[in-house]
Amino acid sequence: MRGGLRKLLEIEEGLVVAGEAASGPAALEFVAANAVDVALVDARMPRMDGPELVARLVEEHPGVGALILTTFDDDEYIFGGLRAGARGYLLKDTPPEELVAAIHRVARGETVLGPQAADRLVAALRGGVRVEPEAEPAAGAPSGPLSEREWEVAQLVGAGTTNRDIARRLFITEGTVKNHISSILRKLDLRDRTQLAVWVGRRPR
Repeated sequence: MRGGLRKLLEIEEGLVVAGEAASGPAALEFVAANAVDVALVDARMPRMDGPELVARLVEEHPGVGALILTTFDDDEYIFGGLRAGARGYLLKDTPPEELVAAIHRVARGETVLGPQAADRLVAALRGGVRVEPEAEPAAGAPSGPLSEREWEVAQLVGAGTTNRDIARRLFITEGTVKNHISSILRKLDLRDRTQLAVWVGRRPR
């Protein structure tokens, strides 16, 4: 995906691809050593997720505009990325000409939202989606490697909730639920959702 994106952008007049990185920490190292105006950031990456990388970029390299480009359209990443300081949020099926225009706009300091992110934001402002400020973990939440949203999904899996019902409760897609479960299993070194349910059952309440 990165290779295809690089080839797409390299032929665009006015854009120079400074480089690429396979993880959040590697991206921070690259930005620290190279001149970068805009960073295209995925929502999920090895060792550091998109919102965390964006927050680090804003803190350590405020002159770099972060534009999240991802396949994930759930609220956790959209609002998490924007809270962290991202100047834009687009999905990877964005037409090439729109992506190029978005990069130029972010470089100028503008904010760019794809239709999915814009719809979620409007729904939140109208009260259709609950968007809360960052807070301390809720009582009973683990201090381990899981994010707050992953812990929510894990608890629902432990209660025997289906992926479809989890998606409905959390206002996310079934695909996003599956991605969260895969991430949880990987982080906890568990084989399947049955082992996850047992793990949840053993956590302190």
